[in-house]
Amino acid sequence: MIIISLTICAILVFFIVPLTILFFIYLSNILLLIYKRNTEVKADPLSDVWDSARKTIASFWDIYARVWHGYELHGVKNLPEGPAILVYYHGAIPIDYLYFLSRLFLWKKRLCLSVADHFVFRLPGLKLLLEVTGVIPGTREECLGALKNGYLVSISPGGVREALFSDESYQLIWGNRKGFAQVALDAKVPIIPMYTQNVREGYRMFKERRFFRQLYESTRLPFTPPYGGLPVKFRTYIGEPIPYDPNITTEELVEKVCKDNFLFSFQTKTAVQALITKHQRIPGSIWKALLERFDKRCK
Repeated sequence: MIIISLTICAILVFFIVPLTILFFIYLSNILLLIYKRNTEVKADPLSDVWDSARKTIASFWDIYARVWHGYELHGVKNLPEGPAILVYYHGAIPIDYLYFLSRLFLWKKRLCLSVADHFVFRLPGLKLLLEVTGVIPGTREECLGALKNGYLVSISPGGVREALFSDESYQLIWGNRKGFAQVALDAKVPIIPMYTQNVREGYRMFKERRFFRQLYESTRLPFTPPYGGLPVKFRTYIGEPIPYDPNITTEELVEKVCKDNFLFSFQTKTAVQALITKHQRIPGSIWKALLERFDKRCK
């Protein structure tokens, strides 16, 4: 009975934290609804009128980030004053990205619009939260419009597929995704790589994936449940911008961002994979990621 009880407790711990995050997300939306009702605000959700509500939500998530993951954000100086596209690795749960959005707003009072998968917009009860935090569909028109208005726009080319089927080896699963590169060329803006250390040690997916992969490819819905939630160290690194070059093609830009840099030094190094290689132990180790909570050095 003791063994059974301990097993049940362990299972509950590994699933309770992801469910708690989901609860906090819905709680954030409820707080925004209360704010909207009490102030009777009818302005555009992206306008400055909502900044006080955004600051409250961001402060809550930043406290959670500091307490649970000892969250750190490095390389903010690499963000330009004007528009740009941020490209990042997608963890099993993009909680690290939520931490980044919160701290960026608190530090710089700057809103970064986020390209999300279609299924996100079908989730019930989150419409206002998505609007106020700047979550947009990944259409070319939406992204170009946001960049034209001076916003930062972030996208994970791997998206849900990378979230579900990458692992502690931190493999980029981008396939033939190169629309973000074409948008960067059309908008004449730089691309900036971003990566969060230990994001796969914080939350993971189950190893047996053939069935879930077939299910996802046929439905495009993430049925695989994440687990974990251990308080491992999270550090988000923003890399140096890849500047707009009028002479570069879409294919060359994609290669410059996502080609594997484990090849020889004379080959084009990638931005995202270079950040992973520099800052991440591969394969990732949950135990070492936990110990990093006590390591004050910036690795």
